Formats: sequence, C-alpha cells, structure tokens
Amino acid sequence: MTATGKQRTRLLLGATGIFILIGLIYGAWWLAFASHHESTDDAYVHGDLVSVSAQIPGTVVSIEADDTDRIVQGALLITLDGSDTQIALAQAQAALAQAVRRTQTLFVQNDALAADVEMGQANVEQAQTQLHKTQNDLQRRNALRDSGGVSGEELLHAQVAVKSAQVSLAQARAGLAAAQATLATNQALTRGSTVASYPDVLQAADHLRQAWLANTRTHIPAPVDGMIAQRTTQLGQRIQPGTPLMTIVPLQNLWVEANFKENQLHDVRPGQTATLVSDLYGSDVVYHGIVQGISAGSGGAFALLPAQNASGNWIKIIQRVPVRIRLDPKELQAHPLRVGLSMTATVNLDSTPTPDANATNPDHTRQNTPVYDHDPVEVDTLIQRIIQENLAS
Repeated sequence: MTATGKQRTRLLLGATGIFILIGLIYGAWWLAFASHHESTDDAYVHGDLVSVSAQIPGTVVSIEADDTDRIVQGALLITLDGSDTQIALAQAQAALAQAVRRTQTLFVQNDALAADVEMGQANVEQAQTQLHKTQNDLQRRNALRDSGGVSGEELLHAQVAVKSAQVSLAQARAGLAAAQATLATNQALTRGSTVASYPDVLQAADHLRQAWLANTRTHIPAPVDGMIAQRTTQLGQRIQPGTPLMTIVPLQNLWVEANFKENQLHDVRPGQTATLVSDLYGSDVVYHGIVQGISAGSGGAFALLPAQNASGNWIKIIQRVPVRIRLDPKELQAHPLRVGLSMTATVNLDSTPTPDANATNPDHTRQNTPVYDHDPVEVDTLIQRIIQENLAS
C-alpha cells in the first residue's frame, strides 16, 4: 500500500471515529436529556388585555393616564362631563319629594274620608227621621180628610213633604255609599304600607338610585393593576357605552403559550414543570413555570379561515398545538416581561403531572374587580333625608 493510500485510510478511519464519537455524544445527550424533555422556540408571552370602556354616554373632559403609565386598581382614568347626570339627579330628587308628598296626601285623606262617612251616616239618619215625621203627618191628615177636618191643599202639602223627604233620604244614602266607596278605595291603596314603603315612593327612590349611579359613573376607574396600552380616546370625544377607551395589561399575570408540534405532545401533561428563556434577557435569566393546560385544538383550527384539506393536491403539514405555561410571579416581578416577547420553552417530561394544574393555585384563573361596586350608604342616606324632609310634622 502506498503512502497516499495509507494516509487516505487514516483520514477515513479518523472521520469515521469522529462521526461515531458525535453519535455517541448525541446518544448520551438524548438518553440523559432530550428523551426526558420537549422544547420549542415557537413560544410567546401572552397576557390579559383588559378593555376600559364607559357604562354611560358622555363627553370626555379629563384623561388621567396615558400609554406606558403604570396604574393601580381603582385609579381614576377618565372623567366624563357630568352636567346631564347632575341635572337628572336633581330631577330624581324632586320627583321623590313629590311622590312622598302625594303619598302622604292619601294617608291624610283616610281620616277626612272617614269623617265624610260619619257625616253621611248622620245625614241618612236625619233624612229617615224627617221621612218618618212627614209620613206620620200625612197619615193624620188622611184620617181627617173624610170628616172635613183638613183642606185639600193642606193634604197636598203633606203628600209633597213625604215625597221630598223620600228624595232627601235617597240622596243621603247615595252620598253615604259614595263616601264609603271612596274610603274603601283609598284604604285599599294604603293598606299594609307606610309613606316610605309605598310603591310610588319606592319607584321614585329607585329612579334616584339610578340617577345617582349614572352620575357616579362619569368617573371611570382602572379595573385592574397594570400598564396602560392602546389609548384611543381623546379630550372632547363623545363616547357611547361599550366604546373601547384604552387597554390595561396586567404585567404581573402573564403566561407563555408554547406551540409544540403535535408529535411532541405524547408525554406532555398539565402540571409538569418547565423552564423558559426569554430573548429579552438571554440564557442568563431562566424562568420556571408549570404547564397549565393544552389547548383544545391547533392554531389552524381556530383561525378565521380554517384550512380545508379536502382538495386534490394535499400536503401533510405537522400542526402545532398551544401549550399554556404559567410563570412564577416572583420571577416575573424580578425580571418583567412584555406581551408578545419570544421565549424558548422546555417541558420536563419526568416531572410529576397533576390532573389539574390549577389545583395548586385555585385562585389563579379566578378574576374579579371591586371597582364597579358602589356603596349604597350614601344614596340611601340621601333618600331617607328627602323622605323625612317632605313628611308633614
């Protein structure tokens, strides 16, 4: 064998040895790490985009926060012109006062109508007495008519007196019946209630509460802590209920959606641990998370125009399924992230999964805000004051 042949043989053996060594190293790496982990760099930071909108129509007169501002829950963001709501509130107060006075009149009328009924009964008794007297007079004159003791004119006057007494009695009975009916109607309207609990007063009080609430809603608060983004409203803008005014991103409650290939998800389970690296900080900062859940479908399944594969020319494309990974709030606070940033996610398949990743933190997915809860003490105190001021002493 020539020197050149020997040299070629040594090179081939050396190359073969290098490939074998690389294969052994890869095999060792795969057995030690890759077979126990699934990774993807198709991962992005996500977060809630809380839309701020008005609950009543109005004109924007003040804007207290702008893009990139950090705000706390309950902070004033936008103020609407309150001229209309203040007028409506004043009208509601006047309507309540009027309802109280009108209702009290019904209760006062009960006593007056009861007196009318007593007077009607007295009038009936008086008319009955008068009728009995005229009838007796007519009987006496009829007894003397044959003997000529009374004249025909006197007898006629007695008969007229009886008819007049009968008419007076009928009128007295009709007046008594009308008074009794009016009293019964008025008592039916007021039975079982007071001025404060009368339906008309309660309805006026509810209208006052509604007007007070509308006036309160001219001040739009921040529903959550976070950072302002996408402010779209301007001073002087006329807005309607539900019009998006700005968006708040709660940066303390971010998560990562890692899009794994479908053939990577065989052993991925909710509750497994994951490590994540952000392009923002590089490998020097490692986040630790927990797989919260796997999406119900691939990204293409929920697209605006889903792919239609029932065609003649079909090419199979491996789909990607979003996997939601919850981040550690302490690590997120130490190294803040922003929505949309790129991440590299690695799931540890050997970690012990749980049936529900939220079982360790049941409050994680529960969201609520108290900023739209209004204490009714103020308006209830106003209502009671108006009622007391308009009740006759």
